Amino acid sequence: MENPAVKQDTRWIRLGLALIGAVLLGDAVALMSMGLFNFGITLPACIGIAFLLLALCWNGVARWRKADRRRQWFWRAGWMAFAMWLVTVGVFFYGIRSGMGVSVPAGMPVKAIVILGSGTPNCKASPTLIARLDQGLVQARRWPDAKVVVSGGQDFGLQCVEADIMADYLVARGIAADRVIREGRSTSTEENLVFSRRLLAGQGVDATDPIVVVTSDFHVRRAVRIAGKAGFGKVAGVGAGTPIYLRYNAWLREYFAAISGWVLREY
Repeated sequence: MENPAVKQDTRWIRLGLALIGAVLLGDAVALMSMGLFNFGITLPACIGIAFLLLALCWNGVARWRKADRRRQWFWRAGWMAFAMWLVTVGVFFYGIRSGMGVSVPAGMPVKAIVILGSGTPNCKASPTLIARLDQGLVQARRWPDAKVVVSGGQDFGLQCVEADIMADYLVARGIAADRVIREGRSTSTEENLVFSRRLLAGQGVDATDPIVVVTSDFHVRRAVRIAGKAGFGKVAGVGAGTPIYLRYNAWLREYFAAISGWVLREY
């Protein structure tokens, strides 16, 4: 017969797993219903499903793992690996927070402002993209003589080009149309900056001229590094705030993007 204390502990563990799983899965489903779909959303959904299933089948899993010592070892090793991964995610999130709020020096003779796209679900600017564009407006008004590049290609399955949506947003809010350069071919941050550099060169902006890259707060560090790799000599990054309901999903996506960018030598 199972010890009552152990049974009570098991009940709390299952409840905790069920609650965490429901929150993770519910958050992912809500974001997917808004047309948002990326690894920072699907991974929490998978973890949420796994936690819910584990809560539901806890007793069966316990009998399975207790039947063999090796299974018990793998069970403990798996949870330890998961805990260590969570620690690395926490350290990365702390690094993002500590890198926010950096401003461009007032005396910097900015020649161009590059605003990076972030996706256009249903061919409309997402809240994240709107935040970047609004920050881009602030920078464009601060340096009225600087060229403004809007960089974003065509999302999979959509007929619209993100750069066109971005340009229309800026022009509707007072930025002269002939000042805006549309870069509508890119599908990654690396392409954003490589293609933007080529377009700016055609407009008389040299790669060594100072530029400002506008993106989301969590993306600034990586974007600045990629800009340097793309050939820009003097780059300042400005971050736009990420909507709270999407913030930690976006940060998690950036965690994996930073790893893949390092592996692929994007910066």
